Amino acid sequence: MKQNALLGAGLMACAMIMPVAQAAPRVGDAAPAFTAVDSNGRSVKLSDFAGRTVVMEWTNHGCPYVQKWYSGGMQALQKEATGKGAVWLTVLSSAPGTQGHVDGASANRMMKEQGAAPTHYLLDPDGKVGRAYGAQVTPHMYVIAPDGRLAYMGGIDSIASPDVNDIPKAEPLARLAIDAVLVGKPVAKAQTRPYGCSIKYAN
Repeated sequence: MKQNALLGAGLMACAMIMPVAQAAPRVGDAAPAFTAVDSNGRSVKLSDFAGRTVVMEWTNHGCPYVQKWYSGGMQALQKEATGKGAVWLTVLSSAPGTQGHVDGASANRMMKEQGAAPTHYLLDPDGKVGRAYGAQVTPHMYVIAPDGRLAYMGGIDSIASPDVNDIPKAEPLARLAIDAVLVGKPVAKAQTRPYGCSIKYAN
């Protein structure tokens, strides 16, 4: 009962879709350029990965939908994608003082505890990267093709649920998109509805 109450409280802080002021790019558009600092203090530019497949995953460790995936296969998906040559960028756009915000050292500690394996964990406290992409929720997923164009944007899978037991039942939308882009094929479902907790942008 206590666990259900805690889950309910967490879900109350979430929204399925939260509009953002800046217009989102469309599939087929050039992916918005950005520069961000990662959890190790390094400056990371999208242009650093020209000619490679790039996966972007918005995160917030306090979100039940993110917790679902980090207890049900996000790490494996990261390792699978990077093992095939993709770059994986986990992006945190929670503003200071909001749910999910952490500094670089805390992010590194969490990744170690979780066994997470992104190429970089990007800190976006002012929300510039998130707003440029129109990222709405955590996890919101994007796949950028080697030509620099957005090939996929949307949900990580097809069942909008915080229950880890739903992962095997769902269509693995992000995985299918990543696999298609890595072998140069078009993504069958290139834009889908994202689900999760609203990103806690700065006002």
